[in-house]
Amino acid sequence: MSFSRFPFTLLYPTLLFSTVAQAQNLAAIVNPPPEAPAITQAAQGVLKAVNKRVPQLDTAGLLAQLKAQPKTVVIDVRSPAELNGSGYIDAPLFFNIDRGFLEYQIEARVLDKATPIVVYCGVSQRSPLAAETLIRLGYRNVKNYRDGFFNWKRAGLPIQQYDKVPDSFLYDLPQEVIPGVWSAIGATAPGTYENSGHNNNLSFVITEDGVLVVNAGDNYLLAQSLHEEIRKHTRQPVKYVVLENSQGHAMLGSKYWKEQGATLIAHRDTAKEMEKTGYDALEVMRSRARDKAFKTELVMPDKLYDDKLELKMGSWNLQILHLGSSHSHGDTMVWIPGKKLVIAGDTAFHIRMLPIFEDTDTAKWIETWDTFEALGAQIVIPGHGGPTNMATVRKWTRDYLVHLRERVAEVIKNGGSLDDAYKVDQSAYMHLHTADELARSNAGRVYRAMEFE
Repeated sequence: MSFSRFPFTLLYPTLLFSTVAQAQNLAAIVNPPPEAPAITQAAQGVLKAVNKRVPQLDTAGLLAQLKAQPKTVVIDVRSPAELNGSGYIDAPLFFNIDRGFLEYQIEARVLDKATPIVVYCGVSQRSPLAAETLIRLGYRNVKNYRDGFFNWKRAGLPIQQYDKVPDSFLYDLPQEVIPGVWSAIGATAPGTYENSGHNNNLSFVITEDGVLVVNAGDNYLLAQSLHEEIRKHTRQPVKYVVLENSQGHAMLGSKYWKEQGATLIAHRDTAKEMEKTGYDALEVMRSRARDKAFKTELVMPDKLYDDKLELKMGSWNLQILHLGSSHSHGDTMVWIPGKKLVIAGDTAFHIRMLPIFEDTDTAKWIETWDTFEALGAQIVIPGHGGPTNMATVRKWTRDYLVHLRERVAEVIKNGGSLDDAYKVDQSAYMHLHTADELARSNAGRVYRAMEFE
């Protein structure tokens, strides 16, 4: 787990209060919060002096700043384990940097020292010290959120958590996107034991003639949990499970669905890749999931297709499509033309920075995008992050690919090295989830590919 940025940030653009007046109706703030651990009189004196030197925000002030300055970077300086237990503030630009790592990591995360920054912890004991550290490092617009996370949470304000439904293997329960189409939105970071591998979107379509599921899930028990939720909304059986690609979280739950009598559908290239790498993916999942890997086995798809497979299910016309090379082998989406909705899989990203693999062809991905956008979808369920629209996924997928290729092309034209490629400007995209982990490797892989184009 990276300590430089907390992996599970918001799934949708943050819902901020429309007026500061709403903030004035917050529940009374307890001061000091009961969670505040006892500290010595000397430490109290130090903390009091620091609080006098550091600009302070209360809850209403933080809400007002997030509304007026949406590019404010909010930093939680608690340990990842603490966030695991309690959650964290849902802010548009969010980092978790453990207080002990702040001096080492902040300047790589926030480059512009004029950036507005708000620092907080649980009870405003560590955060004032962290805020003063940032000021000493030259950051010119730093404030401490003095009410702390627990008062924010008590007031019923938006938070995010490691696992939204602890009593289920699902990271979050399915939401109905339009009547009949549901999606359980996964965490936007790598799979962990805590999120049970639910770090992608598991979607399903309920028709009069059965249910179609998109993505088998990371493991047998996760697939079973999804099915339990499906049964809350319909008595129809699951007839088809579509695998969007060969990644573990898309296909390792297939054994469960096979036992339910479902037909597993995948692109021919996806099946070939599963044959090559499927057992490796299974072992990686087992080492991470441990007991949660119970009954999970590699199961190959039943029905393969090349470019298009049409399914008529009751009144629903469903198209299983491979539009061309994009993120990974045999990228598959489900297009519902009558609803103008596409379950796009990993062809489209928006909340999470897209990962570029060694064999990802970014030039072809951009070409495929034109065909994808020509579908005319009004609602897009991507592979990661909540439902959105085409303009949004274009900005954070196609436009990111174009930007990265243009910057790397400049490096190559000027005779630059791989190290130079690692340093290309991606600042406009660094707020995306997992950007800390992916930006550098993405640039390097594009550089190595473009050297030979």
